Amino acid sequence: MSTTTPQPSPRTALGRGVSTLIPGPAASSGEQAAAALAALRTATVHVGVLQAAAVLLGELARTGEDGTTRETAATTAALIEQAMRTAE
Repeated sequence: MSTTTPQPSPRTALGRGVSTLIPGPAASSGEQAAAALAALRTATVHVGVLQAAAVLLGELARTGEDGTTRETAATTAALIEQAMRTAE
């Protein structure tokens, strides 16, 4: 008689992996964004989405509630703008 160990579903395994990359709800949005950016390498995105994101992040960099959020938003906006210039 043999026994088998139940295998976790792919969805469960993925969920655990994502949660190790991106902090949970207790983390600030700036901390979540910083963690997500650290996990990314490259992604194909329509330039209009990048333009909109850069504008929104620029506003957040000026009006964010805390220094970490403002700094992360400013850095991310600069990276997006640099990526758009490089892609031209």
